[in-house]
Parts: sequence; C-alpha cells; structure tokens
Amino acid sequence: MKDALMSSAIETLRTISLRCVECSTLYPGMESGWKPRYRCDCGGVLDVELAPPTGAKGLRQLFDERASVPPTWPVNTGNILPDHSGVWRYRELILPVPGQYIVSRPEGNTGLYPVGTENCGTGRIGHRQIGSYAGLDHLFLKHEGENPTGSFKDRGMTVGVTMASLLGAQAVACASTGNTSASLASYAAQAGMRGIVFLPAGNVTVGKLAQSLAYGATTIQIDGDFDAAMQLVEQVCNELGIYLLNSLNPYRVEGQKSIGFELLQQLNWQAPDWLVLPAGNLGNTSAIGKAFRQAYQLSLISHMPRFASIQAAGANPFYRSFQQGFTLRESVQAQTVATAIKIGDPISFTRARRVIEESNGLVEEVTDAEILAAKTIIDRSGLGCEPASAATLAGIRKLVERGVMKRDESVVGVL
Repeated sequence: MKDALMSSAIETLRTISLRCVECSTLYPGMESGWKPRYRCDCGGVLDVELAPPTGAKGLRQLFDERASVPPTWPVNTGNILPDHSGVWRYRELILPVPGQYIVSRPEGNTGLYPVGTENCGTGRIGHRQIGSYAGLDHLFLKHEGENPTGSFKDRGMTVGVTMASLLGAQAVACASTGNTSASLASYAAQAGMRGIVFLPAGNVTVGKLAQSLAYGATTIQIDGDFDAAMQLVEQVCNELGIYLLNSLNPYRVEGQKSIGFELLQQLNWQAPDWLVLPAGNLGNTSAIGKAFRQAYQLSLISHMPRFASIQAAGANPFYRSFQQGFTLRESVQAQTVATAIKIGDPISFTRARRVIEESNGLVEEVTDAEILAAKTIIDRSGLGCEPASAATLAGIRKLVERGVMKRDESVVGVL
C-alpha cells in the first residue's frame, strides 16, 4: 500500500508546478526529500500550475455526467465517492488524484438559492425579502455553510489532507479563527492523522472550538490575534516537519476553486455579471477568481464576471489598499463581530489583487451594524448564515445604493 501511495504521489506531482505570485519563479510540485514548499525564496506565496487537461472540450460534458451519478454505494466506492464530491467532480482542474487516495466526506454540493425579486419564484416569500433588501431582481446566494463542518473550508481541506496523505504526513496543523480548525480536525481524523490547531484566545466561537475538540484535534489557544497564531504555526510546522494547512498551502486553496466550478455548473455554465464574497484572508477571492479564469480559458464560459470582495470596516487592509490603487499594502489591528474575516494581514493578498484587477472588480467595506442587519434578513428568510457571510449581502446592498451595481444585473453572492 505504501509503495502504491508513493507511486501515485509521484505521478500526481509530475504534472504540477508551483509559481511565485511575486517574482514568477517556478518550482516543482514537491522538491527533493518530499519536503513541502509554502513560500518562494523571495517570501512570496505560491500558486499551483497544472498541466492543461487533455480533451478540454469534453470537460463540461464530463463534469455534468459526474454530477448526475446516482448516490449508490457499490462494494468498490473508489470512483463513486469523488464524483459525489462537489470538489473532486472537477479533479482534472484541481488535483488529478486516483479516487482511492482521496480523503472526502464528501463536501460541496451546496445550494445556489434564487433570492432576487424576479428570479426567486412564488412560494419563497422569505427569499424575496433578501432580493428586496439588496435591491436586485436577479440575485443568487451560494450557501457554503452547507458543507460538512459548516464552511467553505471543507473544500480546501479535502484537497490539503489528500495531499498530506499522499506525502505520508503523520500530523497536520493550522491557525484559525474557527472554521479552518473545525475543518482540519474533521478531515485529519478521517485520514488517521494528528490534527493540531492554534487559536487566538477569546476570538473563536464556542461552536467551532467544540468541533475541533470533538474531532480530537490538539487545540492550543495563544495570546494574540489570528496573525500572531499564523506566524507561530508556520514556524512550528517548518521546524517540526508538520504539514501546514492554512491558505498559505497552495494545494488547499486549489480546492476552493470548486465553489466557482460548481456554481457555474448550477447556472448551466452561464457566468453572472457579478460575483460577490466576504474577504478575510482572501483565499476565496483568489481561488474562485482562478476558477473563473480557467473556465474562460477553456471556453466553458463566455465572459468573466466582475468580482467584489467585501471586508469588515474593522478588518479592511485589502479595502484600504484598493482605495490607493493597490500601491500600498499595510496590515491593520483587526476588530469586527465577523470573526471568520477578522484578519489584519491576509496571506492571499497578491493572488486576490490579480483577480480584482483582471475582472475590473472592486473592494468594499461594511460596518458591523450593516453586517448584523444583513444577517437578520438572511436569518429571517430561513437560510441563515454566520456574520462573516452576511458581509456579502451588506456589500451588495451598498453597491446597489451607490449605483455601481445595477438592479437588472445578474449577481451571485457567496455565503
């Protein structure tokens, strides 16, 4: 089994390169000694580059066929399980791993809800209230809270833990404000690995802390904020050879691209005019933007949507930089009720900046009061979400009020 696993890892990594987003230096998918690389020698973060898939023109049909596979469970589930996953269904564009080595719950397959005043349909009175609040006729909400541990982090974690398994890792670790720790703990337990999470004391919700503990992760609370926890976990992983699974890990971010592929599939491969999402560490902005870029390059869609990243006003380094034309980058002391985006020095800054620039997008900020007001609307509609997710609706409403976003444009917001 070990030899087969190693052979599979070698075959998988042969098709992968890692490129620095700052200086464009290219590295192999894994260097000698199977030591993971998370940063370029210049300090920049890395982006995964896959060899172009063969038969690109048939990808849409392939993905649609996989989505239609009935949920049956034969004796050999090696290929069935990945097809059920809203991540591994698109594995040719994420990580081409044989099905039997994939660590999946499965994740993804989250709802895309029509909530605009015109597209919500009859019988969804609560949903129409969201459209009225936003001021949009054609609005969809992609609810990533429907993932196994309650957040989009599961999409990245299934890829990160699968890679850790291929490399023979015994332990994985992360810094977290809650969602990442719960996800890592769950997937590490499934893979039989030790999970270690570093949390900023007093800045993690009780529910997420309980998840980490219940799944058996070694949970360490530190004095300081998320950024301090991130610095510590990176140091510990490098010194002790533990596999790091924050969004600094380029493979984990690749899994989050599946949000983009899945919502496009749900829209019959018709890209919206706008894609709006909360922005903390900026992994989703960069990942979903990359997914749309790939879909456009492969002719799966006819155009790129404009991206709008929404930050909390008390945790807004990306917004501040955008206001200055991205000429400056400064960290902030983050303070917001939206703990999942309470990050003052986002790791995926450069990757996300590229998405905003190439899509003619923008970055907006919303106050905690605006976030909580939007959360009330979403909760009362029957969908529900955490405060960080509500930043999406708060941002959409603000952009419509400013006239940046038009009432008749098609908009997808990620919760």
